Amino acid sequence: MMLGVLLARAGVHVVVLEKHADFLRDFRGDTVHPSTLEVMYELGVLDDFLARPHSELREVRGMIGDERVTLADFSHLPVHAPFIAMMPQWDFLDFLAEQGRRYPTFQLVMQAEVFELIERDARVVGVRAQTPGETLDIYANLVVGADGRSSTVRSLGRLPVQDVGAPIDVLWMRFSKKPDDSATAALGNVRNGHVFVMLDRGDYWQCAYVIRKGGYDELRRAGLDAFRAEIVSVVPFLSDRVAEIRSWDAAKLLTVKIDRLRQWHRPGLLCIGDAAHAMSPVGGVGINLAIQDAVATANILSGPLGRGTPSAADLQAVQRRRELPARVTQRAQVLIQERVLFRTLKGGAPARLPLAVRLLNRFPMLRRIPARLVGLGVRPEHVRTPQTKSTKTGSHEGHEEHEV
Repeated sequence: MMLGVLLARAGVHVVVLEKHADFLRDFRGDTVHPSTLEVMYELGVLDDFLARPHSELREVRGMIGDERVTLADFSHLPVHAPFIAMMPQWDFLDFLAEQGRRYPTFQLVMQAEVFELIERDARVVGVRAQTPGETLDIYANLVVGADGRSSTVRSLGRLPVQDVGAPIDVLWMRFSKKPDDSATAALGNVRNGHVFVMLDRGDYWQCAYVIRKGGYDELRRAGLDAFRAEIVSVVPFLSDRVAEIRSWDAAKLLTVKIDRLRQWHRPGLLCIGDAAHAMSPVGGVGINLAIQDAVATANILSGPLGRGTPSAADLQAVQRRRELPARVTQRAQVLIQERVLFRTLKGGAPARLPLAVRLLNRFPMLRRIPARLVGLGVRPEHVRTPQTKSTKTGSHEGHEEHEV
């Protein structure tokens, strides 16, 4: 969606296909990091974006055993919004769709599920999508697969995937929220060999319970009562709410995967975001890394698309620009999963705070380091695409339209 907005803003004709009728998919990430908020500022829409319901996370706090810790402080980042905005992803997507509709070259088609790539002479020239009323054939100078970690487009494109590996899975659930929770709640909770994450969604908590890879069946065999008891052992103040988990349907399993494409493209086709490099939930950086991919892709390809069809070198330039940030971020996620999360799940919580956490707690200046790594990431991107003067309320004469 972000790539569509940026390219349409530059005068490129874009069709965005969404297979669902709306964006109300639950259990998606809610974290909009400072790097993404800075992109909003550069587009001139930050104030409008932040006018939507959200909460602001300026520090990352956690509980390790009975000790409260502060791990990151975003307030010193050199950006216009130095915090993480907690906003449901469907609101984020709705906002981007509204921005895209301002441009005459932007088209969003809902309930359109891609099931085939159209190819000619070993080149992808379009997609075939099923809608409720008909099958659509859409031809384009470039097809971009941005359809997530189980990407249909990358599978249809026969792009080879390298599995990096992940030792954990996550159960997503929600609990009601009470007015006095804020005094007790922490984003991350580590206790008794368990890890529990709580995201504030305003009137309820969106929670993630970390388990060992493949441990879901064992958890179910132990029963719901045992599962509820484990949650209370980590976050005691939820004791009066664990009964809200009435069945296993209320705890959705997210199978964590970390993988990446060896090559993100072939003639006429490019994958970005999780379709190119599936990220772990660690740090909540997946959405924001995808946004950075979109900005870089628009910066690099808006010119070639304005002239016609991007070359293989143009597509390779996108991968060359964004592959290092993806690799570094995935490596950091693997280290955290293996050395912190998996060890905690396997051997129980540490008797004392790790040295790194003790240093962060004692020296507030050090909290700026993880804040920068999580909030801005590796190689943050900035909007370089030109903006046409045309919107749907004005003329767009003189702008040659090309398609993605």
